[in-house]
Amino acid sequence: MGKYKNIIFYVATITFFSCLMYWFFIEGKTLEIGENLAPVKTSGSTMWENFADSFMTNLHHPLALLLAQIVTIILVAKLFGWICVKLKQPSVIGEMIAGIVLGPSLFGMYFPELSAFIFPKESLPNLQFLSQIGLILFMYIVGMELDLTILRKKAHDAVVISHASIIIPFALGVGLSYFIYKEFAPEGIQFSSFALFIAIAMSITAFPVLARIVQERNLHKTKIGTVVITCAAADDITAWCILAAVIAVVKAGSFSGSVFVILMAILYVFIMIKAVRPFLNKIAESQKGKGFISKALVAVFFLILIISSYATEVIGIHALFGAFMAGAIMPENVKFRNLFIEKIEDVALVLLLPLFFVFTGLRTQIGLLNDVHLWKIGGLIILTAVTGKFVGSALTAKFLKLSWKDSLTIGALMNTRGLTELIVLNIGYDLGVLGPELFAMLVIMALFTTFMTGPCLDLINYLFKGKKSMLEDDEDDNDPKYKVLLSFETAESGSTLLKLADNFTQKMNGNKSVTAMNIAPVDELHAFDIEDYEKEQFRNIIETSNELQLEVNTLFKASTDIESDLTSISNKGNYDLLLIMLGKSMYEGSLLGRLLGFTTKIINPEKLLNTVKGKSSIFNNSPFDDFTLQILDKTNIPVGVLVDKGFISADKVFVPIFNLSDFYLLEYAKRLINNNNSQIIILDVAGQIRNNIEVKELIRSIEQVAPNHITLYNEKKIEKEFLNTQDLMLISKKSWRSLIDTKSLWLSDIPSTLIISNPQ
Repeated sequence: MGKYKNIIFYVATITFFSCLMYWFFIEGKTLEIGENLAPVKTSGSTMWENFADSFMTNLHHPLALLLAQIVTIILVAKLFGWICVKLKQPSVIGEMIAGIVLGPSLFGMYFPELSAFIFPKESLPNLQFLSQIGLILFMYIVGMELDLTILRKKAHDAVVISHASIIIPFALGVGLSYFIYKEFAPEGIQFSSFALFIAIAMSITAFPVLARIVQERNLHKTKIGTVVITCAAADDITAWCILAAVIAVVKAGSFSGSVFVILMAILYVFIMIKAVRPFLNKIAESQKGKGFISKALVAVFFLILIISSYATEVIGIHALFGAFMAGAIMPENVKFRNLFIEKIEDVALVLLLPLFFVFTGLRTQIGLLNDVHLWKIGGLIILTAVTGKFVGSALTAKFLKLSWKDSLTIGALMNTRGLTELIVLNIGYDLGVLGPELFAMLVIMALFTTFMTGPCLDLINYLFKGKKSMLEDDEDDNDPKYKVLLSFETAESGSTLLKLADNFTQKMNGNKSVTAMNIAPVDELHAFDIEDYEKEQFRNIIETSNELQLEVNTLFKASTDIESDLTSISNKGNYDLLLIMLGKSMYEGSLLGRLLGFTTKIINPEKLLNTVKGKSSIFNNSPFDDFTLQILDKTNIPVGVLVDKGFISADKVFVPIFNLSDFYLLEYAKRLINNNNSQIIILDVAGQIRNNIEVKELIRSIEQVAPNHITLYNEKKIEKEFLNTQDLMLISKKSWRSLIDTKSLWLSDIPSTLIISNPQ
């Protein structure tokens, strides 16, 4: 009876209270007063018609529209961002292009009804305000990413280039305004306001995009990288201060009318530096060593951000300058800034910033440029922009006695405009300084100058080739050394893989080369802490190499496409073995993971493309995660994938041979015997070794060199106790898949396992 007690109680409770509610509803009917009741529809509408009417009303509700817009924008932005990454371009360019595509220039032109449904005019103010919140958070991050300490120490090396890269395009912009003012200046806009805005649009450099390009191309360790980052940082601060003054002049209508606004802006900056900054530093000091920021302190910093943005908006120099300033005065402690950036970066960059790109795209009407003359003007604008920034910066750097290669590299990087340019253009559009036609031309200029950065850098490297890339192995391709490359994500996994590499090469002395590589997502790195990040990543590797007395080369790279860079470096480096850790599925162990086999990327455009081509299934039913699959498919060298279960040393190694194609594993077993004195147990699962003379001879030759180090098992049943005594299992990729597919009982008891893929 006891086991039914809970069921009886459950049924009785539900029944009693359901009857009680029913009684209240019946009695409540008697309380109704006819004249106070809402009129009942008598139109004869069916239930379906009522539902359809309600559904359509909900579909056009402002909140529903906004959510549909956000979903559409993020999907399209990520798709175009992925395409640009594959074209070796920053993903931000793809997101900028996505904004144009979703606007009237393409989507609105060819699908006007659908465009009007998703982006009706009455919904655009909501989109604009939400995108402005994203911009405020973005400018806050930009301010935090500026390392003012480095700026103070190294500004003397770059101040001439930085200021030249502003004054030259600024002057050319004023000159350009003289020729286009009459045709393109909106009615009522003074020449000074128009010229100042065109000039500042010519002078902008996108510090965030430039910093990521420098990191991705591993220029951050070079003198040229330091100089260009410092230039861009000084450029950013100077340009935003000039922009604030320009906005003040435009709003006031004249220089004299803007005097009070500029004076208030100077007072605001003084208060932020002399009062607010020390206050924030004291807060940061109180958090030293904690490794986290409390919610109360997060609230304080957000209040500073909002108050600062509000103050500059009220003064008349735009809220974005206040956000930038709030970020720039943040405590200089790198870890503190990093913690705060991590809290807001994903929301700002992934969720809100694409809304700004699309809002810009909705304003950009390329169809207005329907005349050859207008395209000529657009070409003149691009030429002026490139001449001012690229040529001006390069010639200034050359005047300072830098090499032509370094000078041109600085010019190409300083010509990067990116998102920062779009922000300036939208401010000009909102103030009425830029008309629709000129706005479209300047947006095209921003896209063109940002897109050309990568190809220009490649062309410069090609024209001045001669020095070997730091990513290429310094040794000759025909070097007889046994070369192992290990690629790790976390410091702990790197240490484990290094121990495994040492087991394969320990006694080879000068005939080996071990390289430890860490490739980090460029979007997760910040210009001010990249060196500290690299040191932290390799700290365990260096300590472990000292313990093992193993000389190890280190290689660090920031990347927008980790899989492609890893496979490229592996293939070009002429390595004999690549060691990686088995990645984990996002949904590993969950019902969704078991049903769908989703792995680390829910939306993988490359996988979708391969599915359409029939090369793969959209759902991953492989025993490997997507990242590992990419590496196994694209590398031309043997790959060892480690399933780590506390690996320390390969003293006892178990090698199951399932079929004839697994015999290459014996070569790796032999290498472990020779270098680590490993005890090898070979399991003849299919009973094929006994009948294969070649394999038996190979085992006999190993026994002659290292007696009592290799044992052949013919047992078909492997006990849990035996597996628990082993340190490592060597298995082929094909056999590993078989174990996973058959849900082998081994899987719960196997030791650390090295899955070796041997390319055919």
